[in-house]
Amino acid sequence: MPSIGWFEILIIVVIAIIFLGPKDFPVVLKKISHGIFKLKRYMSNIQNEVTNIVIDDHEIKKNKDHKDE
Repeated sequence: MPSIGWFEILIIVVIAIIFLGPKDFPVVLKKISHGIFKLKRYMSNIQNEVTNIVIDDHEIKKNKDHKDE
């Protein structure tokens, strides 16, 4: 997977400023960062739910094994 360096980020920022203009660039940047924040929070919630399901499944199997004995 290719990595993005500082030079590539600089090129993307310059192109974005050219196309969006210096006035709209901060607004778009804020919207993008807010979207990334929401996506990270959503992915964290999914990860927590999966972890809880795995823990619950483990507890159910553990209780079932104790009942069988």
